[in-house]
Amino acid sequence: MKKWISILCSAAMLALLLAGCGGGNEASGSGENGGEKVSISIWHNWTGQDAKAVAMRKIIEDFRAEHPEIEVVDEGLPTDGLKTRLRTVAAADEMPDLFVMWPDAMTKEFVKGDLLQPINEELDANPDWKNNFIPNALDGYTVDGKIYSVPMNLAPSSFIYYNDALFKKYNVKVPETWEELGTAIQTFNDNGVIPIALGNKANWVAQSTFFSTVGDRITGTDWFLKAVEQDGAKFTDPEFVEALTTFQKLGELKAFQDGFNSLDETQMMQLYFQGNAAMVVNGGWALANLVNNAPPEVLDNTHITIVPTIAGGKGAPDTTAGVVGTGLGVSKKLTGARKEAAMKLFYAMAGPDGQKATLDSSTLVSYNIELDKSKAHPLFVELYDLIQRVKIVPVYDSKLGSATVEVVNNGLQELLMGGKAEDIARKIQDAQAAAVAAN
Repeated sequence: MKKWISILCSAAMLALLLAGCGGGNEASGSGENGGEKVSISIWHNWTGQDAKAVAMRKIIEDFRAEHPEIEVVDEGLPTDGLKTRLRTVAAADEMPDLFVMWPDAMTKEFVKGDLLQPINEELDANPDWKNNFIPNALDGYTVDGKIYSVPMNLAPSSFIYYNDALFKKYNVKVPETWEELGTAIQTFNDNGVIPIALGNKANWVAQSTFFSTVGDRITGTDWFLKAVEQDGAKFTDPEFVEALTTFQKLGELKAFQDGFNSLDETQMMQLYFQGNAAMVVNGGWALANLVNNAPPEVLDNTHITIVPTIAGGKGAPDTTAGVVGTGLGVSKKLTGARKEAAMKLFYAMAGPDGQKATLDSSTLVSYNIELDKSKAHPLFVELYDLIQRVKIVPVYDSKLGSATVEVVNNGLQELLMGGKAEDIARKIQDAQAAAVAAN
């Protein structure tokens, strides 16, 4: 009898354990288990201590407090790691529920892979939200008339941040032309100051923050868009080779510190923060880092300008490369209560309140909100006023497919180390021709 009682007890305990496991999975999977928590996942790149990252993480924490019925499982990865991880899980069709993604090329790739679901219904239900974005802000997330996300910031990728104290100390003019930039580089080198800090270990930095704008200055935007489509322009054309050669001359002039291909973006900014570099070229996103982490003697002397004009170029001079900003992708597999929960979080982060929190974190937005200049940091006011006068042109990695972008990024590393411009142009052309043919 004791033996049978023992067996029955063991069976009952096993049944309870199995029921517990099954119940947990059902609650996480469907959220339809008698009021159990609905679980959603979000992957993002808000991993740093800059004001933007802190603001976004706070929204997630506040959302958890306000919605105890929703479990938010968030995972933060550095930008490069996030992009790589997303493309890895995309190949396996295992996307998280929500994830930070980029407009144009990435959005189109994910739509083509049938990984996303549109958010037209949610936008149409909130017309005040939908209609308050700046002109063309949703274009990079729109494919065949369906909108797959909204920008959560504005991401001009190419500004020169410069230490005015160093410019004055060595009597250097803030460069407005390419020739003046060359003179500034020479003077700083003569005085033992790094002219431009560069951290191109993650090889997108040179392309996104600097070359995309230089390329546009020389080739013009129309030529670039034609080359992307392989329709009337090729990356072996003389104007693109000229753009590569012009950029290469920066390496020959020793515009950057030794070992720039082995330092990352954080180390690049540290060189500037330490007063060892007169300039650093980076996107608008770098301002929040500057405001929060640069020492006063550097921050108080920092000002912002754009890449200088290049004589004879076909592009407009008052432009900077960039995109409207990252958005949140919504997994195609989300349905029911989990989709409803995910869209609540989406709205909290990308809706009007999220846009205001972003602007308040010294980060530009693609949304019509007036900046309260009395409360903003003076350097952010300077950036905000500058961007009102500057037109955004395409950053290369927003328009080219991922395979071609990698060839461009690797090619620029090679170029700055003395590689032949014509050979690099041919590799880029071959990669883009193959990408277009594959589509």
